[in-house]
Amino acid sequence: MNKQALLPDGWPRPKGYANGVAASGRQVFVAGMIGWDANGVFHSDDFAEQTRQALANIVAVLEAGDAKPHHITRMTWYVTSKREYLQALPAIGAAFRELIGHYDIAMTAVQVAALIEDRAKVEIEVTAVIPDH
Repeated sequence: MNKQALLPDGWPRPKGYANGVAASGRQVFVAGMIGWDANGVFHSDDFAEQTRQALANIVAVLEAGDAKPHHITRMTWYVTSKREYLQALPAIGAAFRELIGHYDIAMTAVQVAALIEDRAKVEIEVTAVIPDH
């Protein structure tokens, strides 16, 4: 295993993310992915659907770098509405489990006033580490 979730002694295990991750290997950095398709077309203004598309875009970029979702060590989420994010959590969790599959990822989520693309409701950037062989 090229990575290890970090949990300080006595701390409760966080739900849906890791406090930290130690990893070694080749690093892959994925720019912020939003909820449009490969042609830059939005198919929905629904928060959960945009998140699913952003996660699918992340998986596609990882594959282009010979990486898989289980190599992800860090994610940063930028959301335009904390309320919409929280309301969509069940659907986001389902998409996350389907497309990413694990939660041993150091994650940060931040509400922002807006994203560069007006229709975008979420933007997610990723760091992945592929183990040395």
